[in-house]
Amino acid sequence: MHHKYIIIGAGPAGLQLAYYFEKSNEDYLILERGNCSGNTFKTLPKHGKLISINKVYTGYHDDGVNLRWDWNSLLNDEGFLFKNYSEKYFPDAKDLVHYLNDFKEKFGINVAYHTEIVSIEKSECFSLSDADGNVYTCENLIIATGLSKEKKPCFRGSEYVKSYTEASINPDDYKNKSVLILGKGNSAFETADNLIETASVIHLLSPAPVKMAWKTHYVGHLRAVNNNILDTYQLKSQNTILDAEVTSITKDKDKYIVDFSYTHANGQNWQVVVDEIISCIGFYFDNSIFKGDAVPQLTENKKYPNMTEYWESSNIDGMFFAGTIMHMRDYNKSFSGFIHGFRYNVKALAEILKMKQGKNAFHRENMNSFESAYEKIMYRIHSNSSLYQQPGFISDVLLISDKGVEYVVDMPVDLIENTYQKSNHIRLTFEYGKKEHPDPFNVIRMPDDGDSSTFIHPVFRVYKDGAIVDEYHIPEDLQNEWNKEMYTTPFKNFLKMVLPLERKNMSQGKRHETLGNYCS
Repeated sequence: MHHKYIIIGAGPAGLQLAYYFEKSNEDYLILERGNCSGNTFKTLPKHGKLISINKVYTGYHDDGVNLRWDWNSLLNDEGFLFKNYSEKYFPDAKDLVHYLNDFKEKFGINVAYHTEIVSIEKSECFSLSDADGNVYTCENLIIATGLSKEKKPCFRGSEYVKSYTEASINPDDYKNKSVLILGKGNSAFETADNLIETASVIHLLSPAPVKMAWKTHYVGHLRAVNNNILDTYQLKSQNTILDAEVTSITKDKDKYIVDFSYTHANGQNWQVVVDEIISCIGFYFDNSIFKGDAVPQLTENKKYPNMTEYWESSNIDGMFFAGTIMHMRDYNKSFSGFIHGFRYNVKALAEILKMKQGKNAFHRENMNSFESAYEKIMYRIHSNSSLYQQPGFISDVLLISDKGVEYVVDMPVDLIENTYQKSNHIRLTFEYGKKEHPDPFNVIRMPDDGDSSTFIHPVFRVYKDGAIVDEYHIPEDLQNEWNKEMYTTPFKNFLKMVLPLERKNMSQGKRHETLGNYCS
């Protein structure tokens, strides 16, 4: 069975890419080891609650704008949205499974379920063998399996530790017990929150301090929905948050003695005695099915496959990655590890695959006047979800040449760096402020200084011959609406200075040429 493209994994990333393959009538097949799409969400997160928000009532009627607060829908032109499956702000995972399977049916996506791939090799093309002895071949292989292998702790006595996926989620099993949870991410705090009413003492332990999403603006850090236990620690109500590293665990009858070394106390050694130990230290990419010349390089920390700006394997031509594992390119910076981030990456990957076939890719429009460019920019600022959900990672580009100005939407910044390295262009991104504030709820603002803005706002960077020559930030706005005169007048003045387009005088019917100081 040969196909031009084979996708491994029928989760949200695999389905999203297949949607675009269907649109362009590509020859593809998704191979899925489970019995349905989104199979992982049947068991994870363990407590069945997503932390991807689902804001149904926004006050806006534009689906593009509403996707800024809809973190579960896949991109489509038909308005097939997750909000029709749940109105919960933090929805149940089972509803996402329902949505994904209906998405597969609605768009006629080609999936072979119950197909577990056990071996992938490459010679002239990719060869995939499943557990039943069937062989599939393809020219291009897209891995959309996510981070599927759970990390295990490594220290003396780690055999006494239960993993996040193995541990009971029944609070009654922990009545009056002391529990040590390894990790300080959302899975660790989700686990702690579930046990707070029944466990006698809960310790959360990892070497690094807690990072709060509301401070870092990174949704992978600890979310407020999971942080109840922080109050109990700061108010000395038995539970603790420890910045430390476990050195050993020993068993004494029905108890476990945990020795650890503090990170921020001059290496002080300490000990706690607990009844249960649960590891919530995350997942990583499983490369066990790849053989010989088909084994992808991994990043230094072994968490992700290493990949180029095309999301193509750094050492294997024709092997691409989709979904959570795309996060290798913007780890801890933007939101590619989550549906509301990687759905835009997958859309861009579909365009990249067209580009590699020599086809027209990425939506483009010619700007014939200053007014048309300004109106396009303002429309994108107020309607896009892609730049908003992938801050600093996805960009619009105004390409400037002797032929005029061409507007290109939704290109990854990494790809722009490679493709338009020596060109004249202007990039539009959305970004949070770079400066960290000790208290993010007590920030002194400079309303006229966009460069000092803390919250998300539009950013323009001007490049001449590939080098940045100017930068402009429209200041943050309380409701993200930048059509007020306090923003539009200075922005128009900036745009007139850098954009070499004829400007129409609409009231007098005259035309005069404005030459960009940098890009003419």
